[in-house]
Amino acid sequence: MDVKKLLRRRPDAGPTLPEFDAFGRRRRLGPPKNRGRITLAIGLFVGIYGVIGGRLVMWGAAPTDVASAYAASDQIMAARPDLIDRNGEVLATDIRTASLFAEPRRIIDADEASELLLSVLPDMDPKWLYSRLASKAGFAWLRRELTPGQQQAILDLGIPGIGFRTEKRRFYPGGSTAGFVTGHVNVDNQGTAGMEKYIDDQGYRALQNAGLAVGTDLEPVRLSIDLRVQHILRDELAAAMTRYKAIAVGGVVLDVNTGEVVAMTSLPDYDPNDSKQALDKDRMNRMSAGLYEMGSTFKTFTTAMALDSGKVKLTDSFDASRPIRIGGFTISDFHGKKRVLSVPEVFIYSSNIGTAKEAEAVGIEGHQEFLTRMGLLSRMQTELPEVATPTQPKVWKQINSVTISFGHGVSTTPLQTAVAAATLMNGGRHIPPTFLPRSRAEADALATQVVDPKTSEQMRYLFRLNVADQRGSGKSAEVDGYKVGGKTGTANKVVNGRYSDTAKFNAFLAAFPMDNPRYIVLVVIDEPKREEGKPYATAGWNAAPTVGAVIRRSATLLGVRPDFGDQAKSLLVSY
Repeated sequence: MDVKKLLRRRPDAGPTLPEFDAFGRRRRLGPPKNRGRITLAIGLFVGIYGVIGGRLVMWGAAPTDVASAYAASDQIMAARPDLIDRNGEVLATDIRTASLFAEPRRIIDADEASELLLSVLPDMDPKWLYSRLASKAGFAWLRRELTPGQQQAILDLGIPGIGFRTEKRRFYPGGSTAGFVTGHVNVDNQGTAGMEKYIDDQGYRALQNAGLAVGTDLEPVRLSIDLRVQHILRDELAAAMTRYKAIAVGGVVLDVNTGEVVAMTSLPDYDPNDSKQALDKDRMNRMSAGLYEMGSTFKTFTTAMALDSGKVKLTDSFDASRPIRIGGFTISDFHGKKRVLSVPEVFIYSSNIGTAKEAEAVGIEGHQEFLTRMGLLSRMQTELPEVATPTQPKVWKQINSVTISFGHGVSTTPLQTAVAAATLMNGGRHIPPTFLPRSRAEADALATQVVDPKTSEQMRYLFRLNVADQRGSGKSAEVDGYKVGGKTGTANKVVNGRYSDTAKFNAFLAAFPMDNPRYIVLVVIDEPKREEGKPYATAGWNAAPTVGAVIRRSATLLGVRPDFGDQAKSLLVSY
């Protein structure tokens, strides 16, 4: 026995057991009883982290399109909540669709594969397709959102290296009927316009990006829109656009007591199932994203301002016998009466001279303050993202106040004009518009009293007078049984920096039923032409009858019961 070997140890080590026992047998130095379990555990750890590390290396080394495909796998299968109208009709929903991809490394003959695919998808760029198939990439998208027929036709070709991914695609059953309200999504099913974008901005996109929207049954989002009324509005606007050869039209139906938008659209519109159409500059949401000088509809607010100030009474009169000369400009009336006009006559004859004198009675500061109070000079707050900010003069001078009194010099959105009119019809309470359902109690909590209730009552009288009286500019909007009231507006458009005598922007701002107003209906017609057999192309000859047609078809659907009593005497009383 080698004693030196037995006694060999580190200088700093303590006593050690000898390697051999007293009988010369090699001593077993405490072999662990659990060596097998420890080895298994180590093996599992190494295996798991090896897989994770390998996956990370694969994704890092893969081409960008492959990495993107893995990263987007959850997003393209994310579910979106359905959009439904106030009655439960589906406005937008998810459907499953197939998207085409290639694995170029598995393509045997890129030229032949390109020709075969082009036989099914002839609109694809041949050079682009060939370059994708001939590359050495591991993965390449070729076409998203195929139709079932296209998918089957490509499957029948049997091309190696070509495959499909199932994705979620947004589908809008009504097509363009409510396109500007619903908005649309992009190819990754993310909202980019309208209420689709609003939903994403309220937190859905974060849910989607976190991968928590996959396979989730989301509660549908109910909108304030009534699809039946929406269809009627669009149908009548399309007919008016054709009849009056206009370049564009638009309209809105608004609940005066809740601020709910029941219907809204403008034409030319677009089909959200083909969102590329939205890129056309003519297919814009003119009702909330377009700015216009609203013409004589603004006389509604000037008259209300004058009455609310207490400086003008309904029984007062203004001399409209001569044009007004101010700042080198002449203010005159279209078919003026050239005499003294009472306040109701100023309204129904749409006198520029009389309206300008109403504004002068209030003053410049009071004029600007009143329009601000009515929400006509600031950006409107609502859910729809597409909202324009009104424009006004940087400094208000006398000439500005005069021209703004009859609708020139301030540009605002038609929807804001309708909301301000609702304030004058509902007792003077300003209620922000909404595209979501809102109860009367919820609206009352949001309402701000901005106009005296008596002023509201007087404006209802003037609205009704302008339609019921045969002298009124809005008589062609009359609908038997529904006590319609309103105000026409015909504005000369600015062309090349000057007001045109031929290009007009027409509007009719209406409410019904006037004994207890429930709805505002506003129709705008951009550059209408004179209808054959009619003397003018002004709002009374085109926008007003269009409003009448909308009310005639939709009133019963809105729950307004007709009253065929003596309509003229119900409101035409003396103040």
